[in-house]
Amino acid sequence: MRISVSKLHASAFAGAIAVTYAALSAPAGAQQPMVIASQAEWSQGYDAAPRIRVQRSFMPTVSQEAIVGTEQAIAHYREIAARGGWGQVSSNQRLRMGAKGPGVVALRERLILSGDLEPSAGNSPVFDTYVEAAVKRFQARHGLNATGVVNGPTVSALNVPVDTRLRQLEINLVRLRALSGDLGERYVIVNIPAALVETVEGGQVVSRHAAGVGKIDRQSPIMNAKITEINFNPFWTVPASIIRKDLIPKMRQDPTYLSDNKIRVYNSQGQEVPPQSINWNSDEATRYMFRQDPGADLNSMGFVRINIPNPHGVYMHDTPAKGIFGDDFRFVSSGCVRVQNVRDYITWLLKETSGWDRAAIDQAIASGERIDARLARPVNVYWTYITAWASPDGIVQFRDDVYNRDGLGVQNVMAAAQAEETEPVN
Repeated sequence: MRISVSKLHASAFAGAIAVTYAALSAPAGAQQPMVIASQAEWSQGYDAAPRIRVQRSFMPTVSQEAIVGTEQAIAHYREIAARGGWGQVSSNQRLRMGAKGPGVVALRERLILSGDLEPSAGNSPVFDTYVEAAVKRFQARHGLNATGVVNGPTVSALNVPVDTRLRQLEINLVRLRALSGDLGERYVIVNIPAALVETVEGGQVVSRHAAGVGKIDRQSPIMNAKITEINFNPFWTVPASIIRKDLIPKMRQDPTYLSDNKIRVYNSQGQEVPPQSINWNSDEATRYMFRQDPGADLNSMGFVRINIPNPHGVYMHDTPAKGIFGDDFRFVSSGCVRVQNVRDYITWLLKETSGWDRAAIDQAIASGERIDARLARPVNVYWTYITAWASPDGIVQFRDDVYNRDGLGVQNVMAAAQAEETEPVN
């Protein structure tokens, strides 16, 4: 897998999160000032580019409001399908501000049908600020970085047929209804296809965090559990599956890999074993325990591990690889969930636990010592799989069915995103 981290950073993704979840509840015509260029016809702002601004949404992905919104979206998409749906957008050119031609006309028509562009914007062949704002809005609704440029992943999302989108909504309405019971006063939602973590309190979202979740061949499980404990500056004990799939091949390529990454080897008696004493051309290594020293610079869990007792052996944690949070494609782990802005996240988790305010959390991390903080009251956490949902104000969200649980083949956006990336992530 190859992911570009030089162009997409966590700060940029924070902007995309703001557009996707905070900005998408306002109407398409909401106003916002902008800097206007004057060199060409297509650069003039008119009153169009302001359409991106929308108000912050506090609606949880899993909520009664989401059920109502999704029911309404299903009715609306049935109407679109009955009218013949939408056409395909050509993938032969990368459309952006200033482009002209029939491809822009087709793009306008597509964006009007999905409600991202007002019909009053017309059918001009010029890619102007109206179209750019509509493309950003569309990208945000589909979990893509809102660049305003119609790239491969955006074309793939645009070209998913309306019948498929309708079926996605119907499938996910069943999932939302299954989670419609009492989730608790304070709880966490991990939406795996969205690679997103929500903290919810009093029926409203307190914070949202980009996440890194399980790869397609190492999927994060669907489960309900409780967060019970925070480990500061944790050791990382390498799971057996990673020893087989990752450590053994890496040691065959580079005999210094373990020492370079501060990973120690222990036998069944708890005695440290030199890596060079192991036959790396066999499966002998699977009989040992591998433990990585604390330290956010290399330790795979970063500064923090969030314990969630469960039969799958997974948990949530920090990561030294912060660059992943700026990527569209964040299916990068072996099943655990990596959390962006983890200090804010655990501050909320520990808010009811005496002696663990933000200052105490920062001090524990800075100490470099292994410290455990047990939550005074465990917090419910739900690892879910929601690829389509909507809010009652008409904002409809879609995500790729990365694990093919919908069975509709909506994985082409992800494939297009991967095809466009060029640089490896560590």
